Amino acid sequence: MALLTFELPDGSTRDVDVVQVLNAGYAGRSQDDVAAHVAELAALGVPAPSATPALYPVSPYLAQQTDLVSVQHGATSGEAEWALVVAGDGELLLTAACDHTDRELEVHGVAWSKNAGPDVLARRAWPLSDVTERLDELTLRAWVTHGGAETLIQDGTLAELLTPGYWADVLRGRGDLIPGTVLISGTIPMAEGVDQFAERWRVELSDPGTGDVIPLAYDVVRMPTPIG
Repeated sequence: MALLTFELPDGSTRDVDVVQVLNAGYAGRSQDDVAAHVAELAALGVPAPSATPALYPVSPYLAQQTDLVSVQHGATSGEAEWALVVAGDGELLLTAACDHTDRELEVHGVAWSKNAGPDVLARRAWPLSDVTERLDELTLRAWVTHGGAETLIQDGTLAELLTPGYWADVLRGRGDLIPGTVLISGTIPMAEGVDQFAERWRVELSDPGTGDVIPLAYDVVRMPTPIG
């Protein structure tokens, strides 16, 4: 399994031994917009989900705090997201995440593609209770780098996504709101015309009320050509 360590604003840390990871999909708060997105993806050959919002279990070891993601080909990309983390005492933490996804595999099955790359999590987190009253004001942004030049590719707020409280209730109803659980939120739209297949991804979850920012960044590196 994966062991994650998060630093909280008061300087304390939480070690989380990950026992399950769940990736939300089609998790926009406006399900009309989600339906339109499903239709767009279907036109690209991505199978439509049987229900929305969707929830995809992925292997626990895919929850990583890393500066480097190794990939097999050039058609992989991240997605700016928040993550809900259940600490050992049941405390709910909120942090930034980037779900690195194999886009070639996605047309054969979203669940498969989610298991082909890591969910990269930040090294800092907030107690969810500290930001619950202003969740919709929190911002989520992502930048991609090509040839050393960085471009903003995602820019939105948590008001665009189903809330951590919504997903906590779903997990509680399933008996899955247990220590070591990591839930990744689903993502916000990407800017048109920006190449998502980048050499580096950077994500920030920001709290305008306090000025605090939870960052993460990682390089994307191609693995050597296989033999055989």
